[in-house]
Amino acid sequence: MDYSAQSPLWQFWIDRGGTFTDIVAKQPNGDLLTHKLLSDNPQHYQDAAVQGIRDILGLSKDEALPIDQIAAVKMGTTVATNALLERKGERTVLLITKGFGDALRIGYQNRPDLFALNIVLPELLYEQVIEVDERYRGF
Repeated sequence: MDYSAQSPLWQFWIDRGGTFTDIVAKQPNGDLLTHKLLSDNPQHYQDAAVQGIRDILGLSKDEALPIDQIAAVKMGTTVATNALLERKGERTVLLITKGFGDALRIGYQNRPDLFALNIVLPELLYEQVIEVDERYRGF
């Protein structure tokens, strides 16, 4: 997609992290704006992405977003990935194709010391494995 072309509508690209939410907005005239908010600030707003769009468009907290003036809102986040890697949040289960339950434990067998007798495996990110019967039918 050519983001350099002018569009009569706003476009927003949002990255919500654990601490900050960063927003890049493309105005209808093609100019880019940036905005940064705390991702979690319940005293001032419920959702940083929505508040950031409101701030950029100059809307009050009670005004509805003018969806007829917005072409796209695209959002990415590292919050869930970070929670998983930091072992924070809810317990995790791995659902995987039957017969592959140990695939992530086996991994690629990459080891810095190939002939080590005492191999220390990293802690798994999930607590339980559920193998699922499934079928794939190509079209």
